[in-house]
Amino acid sequence: MDLATIVGIVGAVALIIIAMMMSGDLAMFVDMPSIVIVLGGSTFAVMAKFGLGQFFSAGKIAVKSFVVRNPDPSELIGEVVILADEARKSGLLSLEGREVSTDFLRRGIQLLVDGHDPDVIKTMLAKDRNQTVERHARGASLFAALAEVAPAMGMIGTLVGLVAMLGNMDDPKAIGPAMAVALLTTLYGAVIANCIAGPIADKLRLRAAEEALVKSLVIDALLAIQNGQNPRVIDSMLRNYLPESKREMAET
Repeated sequence: MDLATIVGIVGAVALIIIAMMMSGDLAMFVDMPSIVIVLGGSTFAVMAKFGLGQFFSAGKIAVKSFVVRNPDPSELIGEVVILADEARKSGLLSLEGREVSTDFLRRGIQLLVDGHDPDVIKTMLAKDRNQTVERHARGASLFAALAEVAPAMGMIGTLVGLVAMLGNMDDPKAIGPAMAVALLTTLYGAVIANCIAGPIADKLRLRAAEEALVKSLVIDALLAIQNGQNPRVIDSMLRNYLPESKREMAET
């Protein structure tokens, strides 16, 4: 579970709600026409930019990115070095059925055990990696689009409210509701863009980069194991995927 994203989004929205409560009755910040304009309008505008399949799958991608964490590269390097040592001593067949930390590594080991050529293994695993990154990128682009559209829909709602207010200047009772639509739509659009959609888009981009790094590390490790390289050489090679500070900590 990605607590940083959950705590960040919930905390930001909660602070806004608390500020509303401190300013007076919370009910005065709830306006159904404003909600319809911003939420409904933003949803359909974003849907128009993407295919229905991409639109409905974006939520699943986001949830998976927040729930499923990528393995720590340092720990993964330690794991594949152990596998390399075992394969060098007992052969690649000794890795069959071995419990490993990720499904991607498990698929790669099975390709080694089945005796596929290095080029075939690299092509298949690289395709898997690229497709995963593309799925995250599509999800990120959808939420980024929502972050762009929501404030615009808020502005549209503001214009609608102002038009309604100016058209009913002779009726004092109608001015208040129209002004509420004019102001609250801008508020709703800003909250959705900056507290929800924007952070989710950025987190999906981060997850895509993390997963690409981890899977590239696994691909290089598996090809080195198949080539029979020394586990120490494999360990040294894979540590290039780590930041310099973590390389030093791992070596000491």
